[in-house]
Amino acid sequence: MGFDVDTTTDEVVAGLDLAGKTIVVTGATSGLGKESARALASTGAQVVLCGRDDAKGEAVVEEIGGATSFHHLDLADLNSVRTSADELLTRIERLDVLLNNAGVMACPLARTADGFEMQFGTNHLGHFLFTARLFPLLVQSAPSRIVNLSSQGHLIGGVDLEDPNYEHRPYDKWEAYGQAKSANVLFSRELDRRFGDHGVHAYAVHPGMIITELGRHLDEADIADIGERTSQRPAGGPSSEFKPVERGAATQVWAATSEDIPGGSYLADGAVCEQVAPHATDNEIAARLWALSEDLVGEPFPSWPGAD
Repeated sequence: MGFDVDTTTDEVVAGLDLAGKTIVVTGATSGLGKESARALASTGAQVVLCGRDDAKGEAVVEEIGGATSFHHLDLADLNSVRTSADELLTRIERLDVLLNNAGVMACPLARTADGFEMQFGTNHLGHFLFTARLFPLLVQSAPSRIVNLSSQGHLIGGVDLEDPNYEHRPYDKWEAYGQAKSANVLFSRELDRRFGDHGVHAYAVHPGMIITELGRHLDEADIADIGERTSQRPAGGPSSEFKPVERGAATQVWAATSEDIPGGSYLADGAVCEQVAPHATDNEIAARLWALSEDLVGEPFPSWPGAD
């Protein structure tokens, strides 16, 4: 079945039976993450909702129902990421889908508990470490997949591998957002290159233009800026119209459930999207970012014979 810009999450999961599958969703207490968790739980899957606010998380679990549970995770603190991942491994016996949905967008200059620029540290490094810690279970559960939420914002710019944390250059919130979203695409490509043959595939997703809590730092001028940047995109790319969350989350739910998507793809509007910036498709940059990420989080990503 073909999907498009108007497809909703319920249409994506219609008729699916994922009983026996386990899905972990980060940033699942609001917005796209919450909607994704709701739709995926409706298939009978066990869905673990991860987030920072325990009370809010438990309330969402109560609201969604089904085989859902909440698990504490603060991606802006690597110690929390390690503890969260290790505790999660004692709670679940398999992991079929890891949906790395959480993120921050265009925030004022701030730093994570470990000193990383907040957008790069949360959107990329926190998820890099969380994925690494959970990865042995993903391999054990293969075929499995990782879905990383990116954005057309990656077109703004690539990753500055020499100064990713804005320690030696002026901070620009949109440039930093573009860097973080490019890192999400590069991470997905490198994950699939290394581990696709082991049955673990990865995808990057542009959800579209959606008003959620992700945009809590934006004012009217920022919204106008988004519109201007959107209007300058090449023709033939993803829709620039604002979507409700039911449509915005559809592509990531599709990525989490479809058996027919080529590994390593960048997805938008329910389809493989070819409008990807060269700086986000460069295999050498992807490999260098991988090595840098291992260095910054202070531990290597698990590997297997044949994976490099």
